[in-house]
Amino acid sequence: MDELTERNGDWWKGGIIYQIYPRSFQDTTGSGTGDLAGIAQRLPYVASLGVDAVWISPFFTSPMKDFGYDVSDYCGIDPMFGTDADFDWLVSAAHEQGLKVLIDLVLSHTSDQHPWFKESRSSRDNAKADWYVWADPKPDGTVPNNWLSIFGGSAWQWDARREQYYLHNFLTAQPDLNFHNPAVQTALLEVARFWLERGVDGFRLDTINFYFHDRELRDNPPLPPEQRKSDTAPAVNPYNHQSHKYSKSQPENLAFLERFRQVIEPYGAVVVGEIGDSERGLELLEEYTGVPGRVQMSYVFDFLSGDSLPANRVIEVFDNLHRLAPNSWPCWAMSNHDVVRHITRWSLSDQAAKAYATVMLCLKGSVCLYQGEELGLPEAELSFEDLRDPYGIEFWPEFKGRDGCRTPMVWDMGVNGGFSTSQPWLPVPHTHLQRTVVSEEADAQSMLHHYRWAIGLRRKHSALRHGDMTDMRADGPVLSFRRTDKHQSLMIRANLSDEEVAGLNPWQVQIIEG
Repeated sequence: MDELTERNGDWWKGGIIYQIYPRSFQDTTGSGTGDLAGIAQRLPYVASLGVDAVWISPFFTSPMKDFGYDVSDYCGIDPMFGTDADFDWLVSAAHEQGLKVLIDLVLSHTSDQHPWFKESRSSRDNAKADWYVWADPKPDGTVPNNWLSIFGGSAWQWDARREQYYLHNFLTAQPDLNFHNPAVQTALLEVARFWLERGVDGFRLDTINFYFHDRELRDNPPLPPEQRKSDTAPAVNPYNHQSHKYSKSQPENLAFLERFRQVIEPYGAVVVGEIGDSERGLELLEEYTGVPGRVQMSYVFDFLSGDSLPANRVIEVFDNLHRLAPNSWPCWAMSNHDVVRHITRWSLSDQAAKAYATVMLCLKGSVCLYQGEELGLPEAELSFEDLRDPYGIEFWPEFKGRDGCRTPMVWDMGVNGGFSTSQPWLPVPHTHLQRTVVSEEADAQSMLHHYRWAIGLRRKHSALRHGDMTDMRADGPVLSFRRTDKHQSLMIRANLSDEEVAGLNPWQVQIIEG
């Protein structure tokens, strides 16, 4: 990173963020669950990859119905992850390693155990009665409208205390906050300020387009089968049968994002949002990141879907990006804590996985890497009895949930891959023990060393971080494009196939300067 970029606070532009799922990174207490101290201990390894920042998935106080994405205290650290002192050590240790720290804020909903919700559900006239989305039943007692939960069934849950339904876009234990209430917005902005004062460098905003709902609670229209996609919900989920015109992605969200930016701006902090919308994802990317004063970047699901990624598909994604979101700043990712690991999803050999990693790290935009991706970890095959994810339990076996990408990090050939001295919360697959950090460090041809090389390539060439991207084309399986800035011009040619094509070996990526 050049000094000017760092000084201007634009490290994120073209930066690389390493996602850590704290339950599965490193256990220091023998509980079988990873913790903040474990992350702090392993930061030298993360820094050795050459990344710019870590994004840490939720560690807040929670009943763990959705493993931390159901928050019961936004400013508290769940004891399973450690203490305030552990968090302060983590932030300090990261900064000593030259790493920024982004934490995961889940603002669209809380746990039903949050004090706000307990008060809200106690009556219809308490101080927080309007802090969540409540609605009367229809005259026949049925739900207010046809909105569906991503986790299955209606998005409405009956509450006998108020004799009303409350909205939950996810689990019934995750009631949605009412962002139409200014007091709710103010409270959440104070949460962001609290963590900024604690030293964090920014946030990953979970489900950033779910904050607001249609005030009139109008029914979502049906979505024709030919328009349905399975990138934000599996194909077996009836959630895909609706166009979510009224239950999310409302225009009122833009003003809130501007308020959020005003809060973080004095701290020089950044935001990467998660846009979960199969119909308007790129349009929302433009609205959220392409207008000054909103969020800096968001990732979309184009490379996180189950679809394969041949050269012509990459071209299609960027054609759509240029057409629908020309001023946006995307954050590219192939794996994360919510999807099947891309090695398995796309049935990649090691050679193919290395090629895709190189291509992603040459694209314009920022990049998110998910823990274990740099080792080439495949999706873990788990039995139904091993599942912890309510999403997978609900839709098993057609959809096996998210546990397979959340199994513990494998560090060495010791007990449980060096993750924990006790039985881990999810099993460590035998196949992963063939791909530990220690074993890959010793192999110069390993996935780990390739990721270090590709990350180093991006850091070495300013054109790959900040330059324009032009001349994109697909000639059969060969993807090519140019990255150019005032210092240099690079042509990237990648053969995304098992056959020799156009002078390129199978899965070869060629980078030509000039």
